[in-house]
Amino acid sequence: MAETDYRKITLDGLWNNNPATVQILGLCPLLAVTGTVVNALGLGLATLVVLMGSNGAVSLIRGYVTDAVRLPAFVMIIAALVTVIEMLMRAFTFELYEILGIFIPLIVTNCTVLGRADAFASKNPVLPSLLDGFMMGAGFLVILVILGGMRELIGQGTLFDNMQLLLGPAASGWRLEVFPDYPGFLFAVLPPGAFIGLGLIIAGKNVIDRRLKAARKARQADQPTASRRVRTTGKVS
Repeated sequence: MAETDYRKITLDGLWNNNPATVQILGLCPLLAVTGTVVNALGLGLATLVVLMGSNGAVSLIRGYVTDAVRLPAFVMIIAALVTVIEMLMRAFTFELYEILGIFIPLIVTNCTVLGRADAFASKNPVLPSLLDGFMMGAGFLVILVILGGMRELIGQGTLFDNMQLLLGPAASGWRLEVFPDYPGFLFAVLPPGAFIGLGLIIAGKNVIDRRLKAARKARQADQPTASRRVRTTGKVS
């Protein structure tokens, strides 16, 4: 695959075709568990690992699976990976696992994961498929963390609270109390606040896209048109 294709895969996952802001997929966990940064980061990392693993596995077996069993096979692969992630979280981050609850097993039904397996990994070699899974997962993770940061800051006045639940005791001092004696804003922590926060993120992306598009058009308009050279033969027909 050409280098330009790798660049396109990267830009699609992070910006142009971001699962959360463009495809609008995986909204159930996106809106439900992004009350804090640590919750968003935990779910985002789990989704990223599953995306990479499922894309790689589907790419490896793409030549051996018939159309009749393609989707069931993909679902079984995704379910196996999610089960592994769930067991690891129960073993090493049990408190965070209990907070995230049902949304870890629900990664199996995340349309982003199955969609990338079917639309990309089943048609491409392993390396591009792994990159696609990583970039789509990274794009989803970034939006999760941004939304979680917004909701935690507005709702509780803090950032990076309880990071030790994911990263261990070394991260217990990461908590930033941005607004001391903040009374809290419950609306930001509830699902309606998540809808509004995601809407603002999507609106911001659309504004940036429009400005970039206008800037490209302005640059193209400023470029001089190539002059055409006319050759005369002196013959009149």
